Amino acid sequence: MIDTPHLPLLTIALAVVLLGDALMSIRPPKFIRDCLDGVRFPRDWWWTLVVIKLGAAAGLLVGLHYPGVGIAANVGVVMYFVCAAVAHLRAGFLNSTFWVNCLGMLVLSSAVLAVSYA
Repeated sequence: MIDTPHLPLLTIALAVVLLGDALMSIRPPKFIRDCLDGVRFPRDWWWTLVVIKLGAAAGLLVGLHYPGVGIAANVGVVMYFVCAAVAHLRAGFLNSTFWVNCLGMLVLSSAVLAVSYA
């Protein structure tokens, strides 16, 4: 069975970053609005991103104590940012938001997964 993370501080850091991202997404600043509009994500669905990010952060934190939950949440976060990267590529929206935020979060979440559960 998959255990809890070997380095819980990395998982906590990722959860904090996702929590901050979720809170910013409640009333998105211009760069987030431009990003979501750039990939043509419908405004009526923006609220789902807040729910997904809050759920992911909660799953990461719960996974510190319950085996299997953290890795499932971390894999979900990686897949979320893979989907975001695909959306950027399909829309041709490849500005600095894509390179810094989207791919940066994909690298961070992948690194936390690899280091915490290897």
